[in-house]
Amino acid sequence: MSDCDDDGGSEDRESAADGGHDEPEDAGGDPPREEFREDPIGHTRSTADMTVGQLVEGYGDAGIGAASVNEAGDVLAEMFANDDCTVFLSLAGAMVPAGMRRIVSDLIRDGYVDALVTTGANLTHDSIEAIGGKHHHGRTHDPEKTPREHDEGLRDEGVDRIYNVYLPQEHFAAFEGHLREEVFPELEADPDGGDDANDGVVGIADLTRELGRANAAVNERDDVPEDPGVAAAAYECDVPVYCPAVQDSVLGLQAWMYTQTADFTLDALDDMTALTDLAFDADDAGCLLVGGGVPKNFTLQTMLVTPRAYDYAVQITMDPEATGGLSGASLEEARSWGKLEKDARNASVHGDATVMLPMLIAAARERVE
Repeated sequence: MSDCDDDGGSEDRESAADGGHDEPEDAGGDPPREEFREDPIGHTRSTADMTVGQLVEGYGDAGIGAASVNEAGDVLAEMFANDDCTVFLSLAGAMVPAGMRRIVSDLIRDGYVDALVTTGANLTHDSIEAIGGKHHHGRTHDPEKTPREHDEGLRDEGVDRIYNVYLPQEHFAAFEGHLREEVFPELEADPDGGDDANDGVVGIADLTRELGRANAAVNERDDVPEDPGVAAAAYECDVPVYCPAVQDSVLGLQAWMYTQTADFTLDALDDMTALTDLAFDADDAGCLLVGGGVPKNFTLQTMLVTPRAYDYAVQITMDPEATGGLSGASLEEARSWGKLEKDARNASVHGDATVMLPMLIAAARERVE
């Protein structure tokens, strides 16, 4: 590695970076252009001794996506540091099978999340790992076959594919047995957690709470080496888990099948009172929206029936705003609906949540802790 001769040119560069000489008036005698006098773009550094928080802080010198990541890190850290802020976490997509499970369960256990809104799919995959199943690295296709032939082969082998994550189907069978042996009978006998059995109507949050209890119990009983997971952490910490589209998952399918022969049914509206009460009673409110879909909207719309709105909001999405879809809708648009306060601090990051979520959480926690 050669030495660089950093001569007098550095002084000129420093002068320019600090704003340099006064911006001259243009030929028409107009005042200096404000946009070119303040907050010049700097250059992010990346060194061996940097922490994730320092890297995200350095992104504030840069532009485009880096600046958005820096802003999101700032908002998230302020939200986490506010002891009076009720935090709602919305989790869509395939975040659990992709390996983001511990990030979420750690957030819950460490007191950063007051309510989780997620998909039945994430809860299904979370439970599979809690009771001993594993997801596996795989290929998106076999180079010796066409993509169709590759997936046909996986089907013959009894393997389900989520992009480059593979899951043997026998784990779904184990999960179904877990529900029928450890979860559903308890709900059927005592749906509301009280002393007496009632009419068999169960709220979805009651289902997810019982799922978390069962996951933790089986995980400990069978000495499973993997962490008991998201639902178990929520159960242990008394954090409610809402799953507004539970029917759209193996968990929902199994619940429906169980209702065909048992005194047991799910009430999709039962959760709304507790969820809106949580939002109504919050001194300040913040949301972290990971992905879009039903969890995102369910989390945001909660504020429509309260006299307030979110004070903080951070979203991670890969969807464009221009399609008009909810998943890519900007948080500024949510402000127009009254879902965010007019002066709310909010930031959006466009990118893969499996990359962006760990970075933002690490940076925010480093600053807060």
